[in-house]
Amino acid sequence: MTKTLFTNIGSLVMPATEVGVLETLSNAAFVVENGLVAWVGDVAAAPSCDLVVDVAGACVIPGFVDSHAHIMFAGSREQEFAARMAGVSYSAGGIKTTVSKTRAASDEELRSNAQKLIAELYQSGVTHFEIKSGYGLDVETELRSLKIAREFTEDTTFLGAHVVPQDQDPQRYVELVSTEMLSAVKPYAKWIDVFCDQGAFDLAQTRKVLKAGIAAGLRPRLHANQIADLGAIALAVELDCASVDHCTHLSDSDIELLANSNTVATLLPGAEFSTRSPYPDAARLFAAGVTVALATDCNPGSSFTTSMPFCIAVAVRDMGFTIDQAVWSATRGGALALRDETRGTLRAGMRADFAILDAPNHLFLAYRPGVQLVAATYVGGKKVYGR
Repeated sequence: MTKTLFTNIGSLVMPATEVGVLETLSNAAFVVENGLVAWVGDVAAAPSCDLVVDVAGACVIPGFVDSHAHIMFAGSREQEFAARMAGVSYSAGGIKTTVSKTRAASDEELRSNAQKLIAELYQSGVTHFEIKSGYGLDVETELRSLKIAREFTEDTTFLGAHVVPQDQDPQRYVELVSTEMLSAVKPYAKWIDVFCDQGAFDLAQTRKVLKAGIAAGLRPRLHANQIADLGAIALAVELDCASVDHCTHLSDSDIELLANSNTVATLLPGAEFSTRSPYPDAARLFAAGVTVALATDCNPGSSFTTSMPFCIAVAVRDMGFTIDQAVWSATRGGALALRDETRGTLRAGMRADFAILDAPNHLFLAYRPGVQLVAATYVGGKKVYGR
């Protein structure tokens, strides 16, 4: 197999096992073979390889892992966003606006929109991503959405329990999601998710859907505590959810539960930014020993961004993250939120998923917000974006 040496790296960022900690190596190089990192070390000790890529002193980081993305949809909701910026409060009901547009879209329209958003993810340095359904809310469209999503990632999530569709009885809809809909989509889904919050699903409904998914062989994750605290954190820990996402409103007991579990707390800065909601305090989570991830929450209503650097900048500015903690959470943390031990850092044996920055170090990701700092993105050692 061809060996490629990436050399003359000014700063190679390697997230450590310890939560929030980055290790860096100056004057570094690494070798890619068969899609994996085969060797990491000092430039002077680099082995000979078939191909050489000189990054001219740039910073190289692991690719961002976006563990929470809703990119199977049609249409947009810019008027709703403008209203919120003018003072209208956020509620979960806006999801229904996207449902009618998604149901009406063809497979090719859904695929084309997803491809455009995935190209944007690559441009922002994301090398792996999860894709949720949840804008169909009927058997046919949820199935179509997950079939298309599976073309782009193995981390597909069934989110039939996003909200209750208009003019449907909540209990009957929960039964539909837990039986017929689940049975139809399970060949195309790895994960099952529920939006457990005010205006969406209550704790009992959430438990029913998640347990049905687990019984069908899907792995659980959860939207919770974005708008209100319904007690969902305890349920997430009880069911060993890989991640509980949003976590805007957390009690001290919630944090203690998370700290003593395998469940990652995934924070979504774009959601608070786009809804004028209070930001969660990540410093409380890190101080307690909670494993934290950052994700884009890309969706047309409450976080229409594909930029992980933007999320890092907001996290550092408004959510109590240090820059190291934010970069760790967007890389290693995101991988752990998907229970993926092959991604999220750059060490021998890991996947060769990385981004080359037009910057000397990773601090620039927060220091220069809104600037296109990702010069190139590689997935499995192959370039998927470059300028």
